[in-house]
Amino acid sequence: MSRKLVARLFLLAALGVAGWLIYRALSQYTFHEIASSVGQIPAGHLLAAIGFVFLSYFCLTLFDTLALRYVGQDLAYPRIALASFTSLSIGHNVGGAALSSGAIRYRFYSRWGLSVEEVAKVILFCGITVGLGLATLAGLCTLVMPAGVARISGLSETGALLLGTACLMASIGYVLLAHFVRGSLRVFRWRFELPSLRIAAGQVIVGTANFLCVSACLHQLLLAFGSLSFLDTATAYVGASVTAIISHVPGGIGVLEAAVAFLLGDSASIGALITFRAIYFFLPLPLGLISLSVAEFVVRRNDGRSLASKAKT
Repeated sequence: MSRKLVARLFLLAALGVAGWLIYRALSQYTFHEIASSVGQIPAGHLLAAIGFVFLSYFCLTLFDTLALRYVGQDLAYPRIALASFTSLSIGHNVGGAALSSGAIRYRFYSRWGLSVEEVAKVILFCGITVGLGLATLAGLCTLVMPAGVARISGLSETGALLLGTACLMASIGYVLLAHFVRGSLRVFRWRFELPSLRIAAGQVIVGTANFLCVSACLHQLLLAFGSLSFLDTATAYVGASVTAIISHVPGGIGVLEAAVAFLLGDSASIGALITFRAIYFFLPLPLGLISLSVAEFVVRRNDGRSLASKAKT
């Protein structure tokens, strides 16, 4: 079986799974519940939340931009943005980002000259950027508001401070390693080629900015149902994201909402959580499916023209 056929079968399966996940998630609620929840959110809060969704996905395109600089490729930003948005808008819902969004990234980047090894490095690099962003935001929230983090996490204030400091030290240590260590770093049996200082610092900045935007999106929606500080929301979202990643549930469906509701208690309105999933996960998904379908159509059409041209000659 050819590699192209395997890739196409995987993409078709991903499209099918994405459609099923939308049905499964929305079937938990009646249309009246969804409409009523969205209807309670003022237009200003809803538009602000959608704006933060766009900013988050913009930050995610910068993940790929830095990753491509890291592997020595200089693709135009529109191509990077297309590959990043398409892969992540689908991967966020399908789950298993390394496989789902990774396969779509490979589909795009391999056409533009990247090798299998380079695409694998891009995927790993973006995964590290996610971890750096979560760690940095968690550390900042803890140092700014240790009492709030202790209340939400169930730790003592001293324990929360120690955890937050460890998170920040991990991010700072990564940047320092990139500055002082030249070449690759060996971790057990694996070797990791460290990026330059500028790229490593960029990872921390855009990784943190992304999760700030996602937290701001959720915060805008929660404010429609009560008073809640941004730092409380950010802390709860970081904890919920880690829980969703560990669970491996596709798209974190149910896990993310349950974790936020548990950490925030009565402050977490189900209406805000439903709307958050709708605009952050489901709103970009059809756009990603359309861009993937159009890209596949264009490639097949160009392949057909190429074959026809060869046949004539």
